[in-house]
Amino acid sequence: MAYESPPTQKEMESLIAVVVGVMQVLVASAASYSDHHLLSRIAFGSCANQSAPQPIWDAINKFDPQVFIWLGDNIYGDIRRPFRILGKERTIGPWKNVPRFIPSSHSRMLSGYNMAKNIPGYSRLRTNAKVIGTWDDHDYGLNDAGKEFPAKTTNQRLLLDFLDEHQDSPRRKQAGVYTSYTIGPPGKQVKIILLDTRYHRDPLSSDGSILGASQWSWLGKELRGPPTTITIIGSSIQVISNLSATTGPLFYMESWGRFPRERDRLFKLITDSKRDGVFFISGDVHFGEITRYDCAAEYPLYDITSSGLTQAVEKVLPSPLHFIVRFLAWFTPSTMRVMSQNCRYRSCTYGKPNFGAIEIDWDAFPVNLKLQVRDISGLPVSGVDISLSELRAWNSSIKAGQDRKHCTLEVM
Repeated sequence: MAYESPPTQKEMESLIAVVVGVMQVLVASAASYSDHHLLSRIAFGSCANQSAPQPIWDAINKFDPQVFIWLGDNIYGDIRRPFRILGKERTIGPWKNVPRFIPSSHSRMLSGYNMAKNIPGYSRLRTNAKVIGTWDDHDYGLNDAGKEFPAKTTNQRLLLDFLDEHQDSPRRKQAGVYTSYTIGPPGKQVKIILLDTRYHRDPLSSDGSILGASQWSWLGKELRGPPTTITIIGSSIQVISNLSATTGPLFYMESWGRFPRERDRLFKLITDSKRDGVFFISGDVHFGEITRYDCAAEYPLYDITSSGLTQAVEKVLPSPLHFIVRFLAWFTPSTMRVMSQNCRYRSCTYGKPNFGAIEIDWDAFPVNLKLQVRDISGLPVSGVDISLSELRAWNSSIKAGQDRKHCTLEVM
């Protein structure tokens, strides 16, 4: 029997290079195919603590989305100090002397992303769906942080690695993680625009900018570009709802409503672009809801909020006290929330783990959209069915200023 000598190091390097090249071609082909395939199922979510159990991936995988969208807080990378009113380090109250949240190290952020990426349910999703996303504050690196945060450049690389962004992607060369995708065949295309509400954001109390000049310029080009049947704008923070107007000064939440000039500019840009079929998806607030504004564009603008995959307001209290959270949610005024008898709870909010689901029925005429917030079992807890004809400027059923039901923005 003749024995062949083992391959030399140079031969092994050549073989590895060939294998890597073949894999890159296959991955590129798969991405190209998905971008031209008819898109009918999209899931999205936010607020996933990598150290917490994440059973909700089973329901998401059962929904079988073609695309999954991260809307921020994809990990919790900052360090949260405990509530302390008294003592050497006081994190709340009138004698507060240290911040509640502090940044963590680069290695700790990287470890958090690695942990999240290897959660079995999420790993299964990555093999079957196109995963895209943006960030919010806790994966940006610090609670409520904006453009002043010094680690944003290095943390941007960590997020893009987590999302398996190509090394030659424009997102790796720009200031911020904003991007867009156009998916589907001609005539049935879905455009997904993902905003970065962190990298360029001015301080919360400033009524300054959320997106910054470069991102505003880019967004204008995206909205004025070639038309698509549907356009989804993903924002890590809520666009329509501004609950801080009713919960302050007890507590405040981040939203576009805290930057009213920016929100007005966003609404005007959508109107001026004459782009039909636009709606928002958002996260951040640790509960799910659907809101609507009838007096911004020439058709209703919806915002489907899903938050969070692990973090949820009812988890703050023991189960016997969950009714308190539900009562407060019902009692707190909200002029923008879509109220329906189909909601799980009377408030039409959902304070347990949840994810967002979008189903597009291309066979219906006109095309029909089913927009839902779903629970850990995959069952809907709130939702709206919308004919695409309702999201067109020529729709005469609702004209800006005529239907006042969802026209009174919450103002601080």
